[in-house]
Amino acid sequence: MPDEKPNERRDWGVLELEALNTLTDPTRFPTIWNVQDLGREIEEESDPGAVVDPLIRAGLLYKTSDGYVFASPAAFHAIGLVGHIV
Repeated sequence: MPDEKPNERRDWGVLELEALNTLTDPTRFPTIWNVQDLGREIEEESDPGAVVDPLIRAGLLYKTSDGYVFASPAAFHAIGLVGHIV
């Protein structure tokens, strides 16, 4: 966005939606992501856990014991209702 300042943090809802889009996009691989790699992908490297933790608590993501996340069936259903936003 042209008006966005480079050092300004983006809206958490937008970041959460980007994470869900990344994890549910059938054309993207892998379907399971390391939290740090996902943070780099959605351009939130400072604290990607803060983006995925609410999604985990909401039941939209699952997290493995070694720090990987993947979309739950509820996430696929939610994205199916609103569509992928690019």
